[in-house]
Amino acid sequence: MISSMDPHKRFGLLRIVSFILFLILTKDLSCSAFADSEQEIIEDECEAVHNQITDSISTYVSEMEEVEEEEWEMVQKKGNQFVVNDEPFYVNGFNTYWLMVFAADESTRGKVSEVFKQAASVGLTVCRTWAFNDGQWRALQKSPSVYDEQVFKALDFVVSEARKYKIRLILSLTNNWEAYGGKAQYVKWGKAAGLNLTSDDDFFSHPTLRTYYKAHVKTVLNRVNTFTNITYKNDPTIFAWELMNEPRCTSDPTGDKLQDWIQDMAVYVKSIDPKHLVEIGLEGFYGPSTPQRVQFNPNTYAQQVGTDFIRNHQALGVDFASVHIYPDSWISQAISDTHLPFVTSWMEAHIEDAEKYLGMPVVFAEFGVSAKDPGYNSTYRDNLINRVYKTILNSTRKGGSGAGSLVWQVFPDGTDYMDDGYAIVLSKSTSTSSIISLQSTRLALFNSRCSWKCHWGCKKKKQLEKLIYYDEL
Repeated sequence: MISSMDPHKRFGLLRIVSFILFLILTKDLSCSAFADSEQEIIEDECEAVHNQITDSISTYVSEMEEVEEEEWEMVQKKGNQFVVNDEPFYVNGFNTYWLMVFAADESTRGKVSEVFKQAASVGLTVCRTWAFNDGQWRALQKSPSVYDEQVFKALDFVVSEARKYKIRLILSLTNNWEAYGGKAQYVKWGKAAGLNLTSDDDFFSHPTLRTYYKAHVKTVLNRVNTFTNITYKNDPTIFAWELMNEPRCTSDPTGDKLQDWIQDMAVYVKSIDPKHLVEIGLEGFYGPSTPQRVQFNPNTYAQQVGTDFIRNHQALGVDFASVHIYPDSWISQAISDTHLPFVTSWMEAHIEDAEKYLGMPVVFAEFGVSAKDPGYNSTYRDNLINRVYKTILNSTRKGGSGAGSLVWQVFPDGTDYMDDGYAIVLSKSTSTSSIISLQSTRLALFNSRCSWKCHWGCKKKKQLEKLIYYDEL
């Protein structure tokens, strides 16, 4: 029965059934919508379009029924796309950074399950969250290489619950910012040990602090989950390791210091865990190595923070590119007519670079807008999300590097006190939930076996694309 199915299978079946009903009930409308502007589609051809799309959907439904029986396999990279079992894996996902901390307290642990359940109900397949809390409240790492086992068990719970709801995890290993410790905490530990440190950016260059970070990486990757008994480095629930959330090294605008750290750490992660994908966690700013691309940066300061999008992602061991999108932080807090055009140009530039220079997928790993911004309204948020999703689809339909996006951020009910302005509570945001659900459905169709074949030129390609890109579904 549908009620006993896993959330993604249930999501897929319910959405596809809805599509079939839509096609049946709106035959005339959809035929008109699907018509070629330069050539009238006659009635029997229109009927054929319906039949072919329905056949494609039926094939997808039967394949969805098989998914539950398939082994949970590791996500891999094939050229500029992600694959699972050599089939495409396009990402529609979300961020919820505080899962481990909530899981560490029995009174809030249920919120972890709740957010996964709600995310799965709209077809989200990847969650990005923190696998660090350095030296602060409910710290995972209380001091270098000293861990709180109860907090580690909380992270185990997060991983096991994600697996339960068929959601994969991008686990970030430390922070550029002071929240949850990050590089500032590593520097504090270094000073307490007698090191002569003058800047938080010494985190990137001092050999002892590098040793501290590597020890944390080694501990997390070799952790045996107390709920599943699976070692993290062998667990396909983990989509990728992220070296750091939004690394910046403003003390060295040349980018050399950060580049050296990225190269060292990416290779180190791969030396312990060659199976999982690795990404850096960058915001995507262009730097000195590509002066012709800095025009796409949101402001002039962005090229002075020590990051360098193309150069950084050419480091050995880095599997895919990450980019963030925050026009309300980077351009102006007040909602402006310039924000949405920036989103498009920013995304298209990075997709092009990932294709031409990097040969890898790119994930837009954070994007959103704060409800605290002057001029904000929910319609604008929906327009922003739509803009991101459509840009992804424009790349997807061409076999490009646009591999997916992760909205910042999804919260369950009753966590409003944690809201930084960007929270999306799916149960309270009907229009936003519908947009997210539709994107999940479209990407699920791309991920199906039929659409993979159609994507590369089978006779049903045009009909399938009409289904995927028709806005009124």
